[in-house]
Amino acid sequence: MKSDTELGSILKFLRGLRENNNRPWFEAHRGQYQGARAHFEEYVAALIAGLAHTQPLGGLSARDCVFRINRDLRFSKDKTPYKPYMSAYLAPGGRKSRRLGYYVHIEPGNRSMIAGGLHEPEPGQIGLWRQAIDQDPRPFKKIVGGKAFKETFGQVEGQKLKTAPRGYPRDHPELELLRLQQVTVSRPLTDRHVQGPRLLRDSLHTFKVMRPFLEYLGALS
Repeated sequence: MKSDTELGSILKFLRGLRENNNRPWFEAHRGQYQGARAHFEEYVAALIAGLAHTQPLGGLSARDCVFRINRDLRFSKDKTPYKPYMSAYLAPGGRKSRRLGYYVHIEPGNRSMIAGGLHEPEPGQIGLWRQAIDQDPRPFKKIVGGKAFKETFGQVEGQKLKTAPRGYPRDHPELELLRLQQVTVSRPLTDRHVQGPRLLRDSLHTFKVMRPFLEYLGALS
């Protein structure tokens, strides 16, 4: 990354897009979009380089990881054509990968974040997760109960069942974990943080803290 000002240009473009989410405006500001995307790709490339010594991603480029800004309108009631954010997924295989990795999301209005985990798990994945928690929750609880983890992410998030999943008693001692249908964590980032000098360093630190969580979930499949 070259400067904090360039990261600020991402937020500036996205603010305009959120207020004018239509094709004529986008085409009139395509140059601004291309500049903002280039700065975002530069940030993602720096993240890939920062991971190279501990988690090499198989020669991926930033473009392999960055999602398109065009929205898929086929099954959506919201027909606005563009996403009001920029995002990337850092994992072997890039943005199309089914392997667990790091999701980076830049959106104005203090909506940016770094996240990871089982966001859209397959039935088999969530089943294995519940089996592991049922048999011995201590390894997982040790990870998510660590000081650095709690300071960075707070607690595990995700949609929950209203009651115990099938096959588990309602008085199970780990019922709150078993009810999870998603197993994710996220670190919110303010607009000020996104434009600040510590973004890259803090992003890589967030990845480091998240890594044992992802490795635990990945080992279940």
